[in-house]
Amino acid sequence: MIKKFLDLGYQPLANSYVLKKNLKHKEKNFKLEVGFNNKNYLVSILKTVPKEKMFNKDYPYKSSESITMKKSFRDFAKKITNRFKPKFVIEIGSNDGAFIANFNKKQVVGVEPCKNLAQITKKKGYTTYSEYWGPKLSEKITKYKKADLIYSANTLSHIENFEEIFKSINNALSDRGVLIIEDPSLLKCLQNLAYDQFYCEHIYVFSTLSLREVLKNFKLEIFDVENTKTHGGSNRYYIKKNINSLYKISNRVKIEIKKELHFGINKFSTYQTFAKKVKISKNKLLKIFSSLSKKKLRIVGYGATAKSCTVLNYCGLGKSDIKYFYDTTSYKVNKYLPGSKILIKKYKKLNRKEIDVAFLGAWNFKKEIFKKEKQFIKSGGKFITHVPYPKII
Repeated sequence: MIKKFLDLGYQPLANSYVLKKNLKHKEKNFKLEVGFNNKNYLVSILKTVPKEKMFNKDYPYKSSESITMKKSFRDFAKKITNRFKPKFVIEIGSNDGAFIANFNKKQVVGVEPCKNLAQITKKKGYTTYSEYWGPKLSEKITKYKKADLIYSANTLSHIENFEEIFKSINNALSDRGVLIIEDPSLLKCLQNLAYDQFYCEHIYVFSTLSLREVLKNFKLEIFDVENTKTHGGSNRYYIKKNINSLYKISNRVKIEIKKELHFGINKFSTYQTFAKKVKISKNKLLKIFSSLSKKKLRIVGYGATAKSCTVLNYCGLGKSDIKYFYDTTSYKVNKYLPGSKILIKKYKKLNRKEIDVAFLGAWNFKKEIFKKEKQFIKSGGKFITHVPYPKII
């Protein structure tokens, strides 16, 4: 049974950036509510948006535009090549090819339904299917050869139908093959009060415990887990077929589940407490903006992310609070954030002559941003963050 614990109000599609000519058009909003399933411990949004509306020919996020993500993918590709020595790799949700670019072109296949992103990877010479992952596509790709390794980062939590995901993965994977999933960690989300992990694309936020329960239905099991810093705290799950005796279950899996249970990830009361803290966080953030407004300080946004859309629209922040946002993603520039209608400008280094405070929309890249903006900080510039709680830093 799924019980609602969090209501983040009506939200627009998080990545549906608005053209100036469409500013007066009414946006399509959906009710963003989050629930907990006490049978399999899954946390999910209660109302989903058709995938075709979210993942289409104009998807804005490009992995290669982040120095952090490029390095992360490069290092990880080297690590798994050394550990598993795969001969045939499939990436589900290959984006603009930041991960598969680290492999031999004959060794790897990408799956990316967003046509603009798939086209980038194809131009680099990599085989990429611009389709949604499912039984037909998995059969087409592995008709003559099963995959030694299937990798998916920040994608499987976007697919509602588990039957569609894991049954076809099981069929595509060799008996000794490995599936690696990397997605935001529910434990980190709860610990950091990162309620902006919930938006239309994030249908699920997995814990090790919930993913283990889901995988049982598809004869798959987690044999190892790693904590990573990407996207504000993620888990990287190593998964095998349950008939595969080559890999023993690591003690790290038991330790991670023990941590989750200690936090109360299996109890509805934990999520009720989280929801109360989210309301407190909202009020604190609004007080900070009100205080800065009274001082007539110049505030801009830094990183017009899908996460920031959740925060802005839930808290009711708009262009009277934040003058504009800077973003490095070319697709977003000169468009407006959905809901809040705040203009997005091409990124340039923050300057104290123009700006006093920047709201950290891309808080999960804080380290990279602070390094880039050290002169702004040195000259007295400040940042507002809402994770793990609202404050000025």
